[in-house]
Amino acid sequence: MRVLLVYPNCDREVMAWGDMGAIAEPLALEYVAAACEQAGHDAMILDLRLHPEQLELMLFAYQPDVVGVTGYSMHVIRNLEVLARVKEIRPTCHTMVGGHHATLLPIDFQGPQVDFVVVGEGLHPLRAILAAVAEGRRSPSVPSVWTRCGDEFRWGGEGEGFDIDDIPFPKRSLTSEDRHRYYIDWMRPIALLRTTVGCPFRCSFCALWKIMDGKYYRRELEPVVEEIGGVAERYVFLVDDEPFVNVPRMRHLADMIKAADLGKEYFAYCRIDSFLRDRNLMERWHEVGLRRVFFGIEAIDDVELDDYNKRQRREQITQALTAAREIGVSVLANFIVKPGYTADDFQRLVDFIDENGVEYPTFTILTPIPGTSFFDLQYDEILHRQANGRPNWAYFDLQHAVTKTALSPEAFLHEYRGLQRRFATSYLQAGHPMYEELQATGRMPGPGAVER
Repeated sequence: MRVLLVYPNCDREVMAWGDMGAIAEPLALEYVAAACEQAGHDAMILDLRLHPEQLELMLFAYQPDVVGVTGYSMHVIRNLEVLARVKEIRPTCHTMVGGHHATLLPIDFQGPQVDFVVVGEGLHPLRAILAAVAEGRRSPSVPSVWTRCGDEFRWGGEGEGFDIDDIPFPKRSLTSEDRHRYYIDWMRPIALLRTTVGCPFRCSFCALWKIMDGKYYRRELEPVVEEIGGVAERYVFLVDDEPFVNVPRMRHLADMIKAADLGKEYFAYCRIDSFLRDRNLMERWHEVGLRRVFFGIEAIDDVELDDYNKRQRREQITQALTAAREIGVSVLANFIVKPGYTADDFQRLVDFIDENGVEYPTFTILTPIPGTSFFDLQYDEILHRQANGRPNWAYFDLQHAVTKTALSPEAFLHEYRGLQRRFATSYLQAGHPMYEELQATGRMPGPGAVER
């Protein structure tokens, strides 16, 4: 069978500058494609962020038997549009959806354009779905899957246990023509790679740990090094939710990378406390190619940090920023802006960034993401709704306030956009569309306070 895997296009990506500052390879779909191949099926990947006009062309040319999509909450409406178009052009084609939102709120995909909604880890359910479709079984019962049966969906029950070392290497060859276009600002082109799945921490604004039921799975290191060696790109982003939890493991991995002489430069997520736990480890990683870390600083005072259950203090943040600078590792730091922020709060954030020399600050708006306590507490307060009463998920890109703001909506947006413009030159290069736009409009920021 032929399986077409589609990554949706939206106005922005989840990272703070959206498609303007980062377009990362569709790693999840490359894993799915590898599983399709293992099961004896053909697969193709269509990245609509790079090829927004090619859906219909691909459907006619490739004539897939199955079309699958994935994504976050911000992609829900677009994915439903994509699958509706699939059914219009190829009515007999089977459609499936998986990913973050499908796992947490499968109800949002239980419509006539969807045949299967995959919950949780998707490779085992995928193989079962493809086997059922190939055999022509109608309305099969598949563990971890909601299956459309007429006008309703039926749950297939809990699935098998998760074995991280059973996951095949991602099928990166399917994105070979696009790989030069995947980047994170100056790190271009960049590949994504995973050494662990899940997170042992419980930050209140994040639902990623819930996807894996709070478990933390670690790959064997030999295949990790083998996979890194097979990546063509110079830059590699370790997209583990938190790779540096286990110090001995990461020291061993660094030693293996050093011995293999892979010639890569690395970007990785890292908690503040993980970075501070063992300076020698971070120095060792810098020696083998770690050039950048992503600190989820989130907040600059202890009260907000407690609200987020970050288990870190403001003093630790400043210590980690200093340590990174001394080691020679650059920092891309994310800060969460609460809808309750006043003009003074925005200015305090600017002052902290300036005073601590944060090189690459990015910003997201506190959003009640499904799976978090904020979603349960603030569901009735969500401002943007669809006609069916469900939230308008297109606003859940972490760049829109979806609950009431302390400032007027216009004033809040003005402050927030001013905050982004204030630090735009930190991670926009000359020749970048946003850089050129800011120059052309005379809004290129210089030193000083946030624009008002």
